Amino acid sequence: MSRCLGIGTIVIAVLLTGIACGQEIVAHRGASADAPENTLAAFRLAWEQGADAIEGDFRLTADGHVVCLHDADTKRVTNDQVNWKVSQVTLEQLRTLDVGRWKGETFAGERIPTLAEVLAIIPPEKKFFLEIKGGPELVEPIERVLRSSGVDLKQVVVIAFDQDTVLEVRKRLPELKVFWLVSYKRDKATGRWSPTVDEVFQTLTRIKPYGLDTEGNPEVVNRAFVERLRRESYEFHVWTIDDPQLAKVFRDLGADSITTNRPDLIRKALQSEHGEKKP
Repeated sequence: MSRCLGIGTIVIAVLLTGIACGQEIVAHRGASADAPENTLAAFRLAWEQGADAIEGDFRLTADGHVVCLHDADTKRVTNDQVNWKVSQVTLEQLRTLDVGRWKGETFAGERIPTLAEVLAIIPPEKKFFLEIKGGPELVEPIERVLRSSGVDLKQVVVIAFDQDTVLEVRKRLPELKVFWLVSYKRDKATGRWSPTVDEVFQTLTRIKPYGLDTEGNPEVVNRAFVERLRRESYEFHVWTIDDPQLAKVFRDLGADSITTNRPDLIRKALQSEHGEKKP
C-alpha cells in the first residue's frame, strides 16, 4: 500500500478533515497531451502512463451507434479537413476519417472508436469515466452497449453536465455511480461565480448523483466546499488539472480523483513529494 503521510498524520487528517490520500488519476480523453484525444491510441497510452482510469466523451450517430468524440462535429479532430455533424452521419461514414494525423504522423490512421471498442481495452483493475455528450436520449443505447459488453459495471462511472441525463442514468442504470459535472463562469462586472456554491448543492439535492465532478477552480472549490460535500456524503472529483502545483492543492483537499491530460506528469508530481511508489 502507498503511503503519503505518516500514520499519526493520517489519523489526525481523517479525524479532523476526512481528507484521504492516494487520489485516482483519470486520463482526460486518454493521455491526450501526447496522443490524439478519444482514440484507442490515447487510451492505451494512458494505461502505459499509469492512469487509474480513462475518461472519454460519447455521442450518438445518425444510425444509432455510440461513438467516442468530444465535439458535435469532426472539424477539429480532422485538422479542419472534414466538418460533419456526428448526429447527421453514419458510423460507416465516420470510420472513413483519420482522427490521429492532426496530432502527428505517428498516429495517422486512428479512427473514431465505438463505445464497445473502448470497453474492450479496459484492464480488469482499471476504471472508465464515461461522459455523455447530449441528453437523456443517449442513456438507453449506452445501457444496451454496457450490458452486452461483459465489462464489470463496477468499473464504469457515468458523468454528465446535463441534469436530466443524470436522472435518467439513475433510473436505468442504478448499479452505476453517476457524477454530475459542473463548471463555473465569472461575471466580469460583479466578480460573482455562477453557479454559486448554494446553487450547486441545490442541484445535488434535487438530482441526487453519487458524487460531484467539478471544474478545478480553487476560487470556488475550497476547503469549506469540500467539507460540505463530505458532510452530505458526496464523492469529490475534479477536472482538468495539468499543473502539478494545482494538483497538489486538490490532493490536499482530499479529491477522490484528479482528471488530467497528463497522467504521467501528475502521477509523478503527487508521488514525488512524499516518495510514494504506486503498487
